[in-house]
Amino acid sequence: MAARKPSARKPTAKKCPACKGSGEVAVSVRVGRKRRVAGQQTGLCLGCLGTGEAATD
Repeated sequence: MAARKPSARKPTAKKCPACKGSGEVAVSVRVGRKRRVAGQQTGLCLGCLGTGEAATD
């Protein structure tokens, strides 16, 4: 019987620097004609599209 090769490990993905791996970022909410900042809400991270993993190029 032939010896088994060790299985190749999957490389671990790095965390996205913009959202720090959470997949969400804070987005300012603006209201009124003068577009004043009224608060913040969470939004989808555009760097990783919500996965939390950095894009590999």
